[in-house]
Amino acid sequence: MSLIQPLPPGPLDIVGDIHGEYQALVQLLGHLGYDGEGRHADGRTLVFVGDFCDRGPDSPAVLALAQRLVQASRAVAVLGNHEINLLREDAKDGSGWFFDARMVRDHDKYAPSARPTPAQRHSIVEFLSVLPVGLEREDLRVVHAAWQEVQIDAARLLPLGSARSEYDHWEHAASRQARETALEQRMAQEMEHWLHGLENNLHQPPFLHAHAENEANKQMLNPLKVLTSGVESTGRSPFFAGGRWRFTERQAWWDAYTDDVPVVVGHYWRRLRPIDRSVVGKGDADLFADTHPLAWHGQRGNVFCVDFSAGGRWAERKAGKVVGHDFKLAALRWPERVLQFDDGAVQATQGFGIPGSP
Repeated sequence: MSLIQPLPPGPLDIVGDIHGEYQALVQLLGHLGYDGEGRHADGRTLVFVGDFCDRGPDSPAVLALAQRLVQASRAVAVLGNHEINLLREDAKDGSGWFFDARMVRDHDKYAPSARPTPAQRHSIVEFLSVLPVGLEREDLRVVHAAWQEVQIDAARLLPLGSARSEYDHWEHAASRQARETALEQRMAQEMEHWLHGLENNLHQPPFLHAHAENEANKQMLNPLKVLTSGVESTGRSPFFAGGRWRFTERQAWWDAYTDDVPVVVGHYWRRLRPIDRSVVGKGDADLFADTHPLAWHGQRGNVFCVDFSAGGRWAERKAGKVVGHDFKLAALRWPERVLQFDDGAVQATQGFGIPGSP
């Protein structure tokens, strides 16, 4: 039993990043034809691409529902980067629902947020601890952020249940490398000259070269980090995303993906209509700026991102706008290649198998 597990046979409904939007999830499952226990009249199976939690109003309810369905063998799921953060007790932007250390900083953006009881906390950690990072069968692959063969092969050798310990191992290796190469010292020197910190969006730092080098090293040295948060390289200018200033750039890894087997991912905040991404703290380059919102993408036209930015609904609530107007929860129906949205809309995807589909 490895961190790469088989997808179940039969038709699938692959649900994008939920980010604590419990009502959207319930509505989506209803439109897909599932009852409250995850049963479907046509024998379909749910697949979750990760990022169940953070930012939205009810992460505990989302995780409880997902856990019930997975443990009843009516759904399968992979870990996203937000679940990795939770397992590692790495409190980041939007995780104040779980971590006391983030409650004050998260309050103005995300509150109110349901918080788990001690028993729920224990159950959440137990559930997430045994999830894989990738799922596959002959006609399809599912991973949260990037299907990279070298990193997938490394994950195949790791036992199910080892995600946290192995992730920690690679994080420690990156930290050791930073110490041994004096990178850690260079980073400290950079921060001596920048007193505003890296979570203050009102003060843009200069490009911190040692921080950029460290971010890129940590990202690419760790195979589980690549699979759950993508391929990155040293950037050219600082940008604010995910609650802090960053110095590496995400890469459209699908432009180099040449395998025949299609891949479905989440993670990348796709959208149906143009939005001001800075409203939700996305200052990085939009990897889908030149891609039709319903199109398959990549060199072979066989990769699809099913994350339609439900994680941004907190901004609609804060602005008093209609919740769900710009930020959607979606599921990709396979093999039909049709999108079902939580508001009931259904859209066919485009350009499957067409190289470089716009």
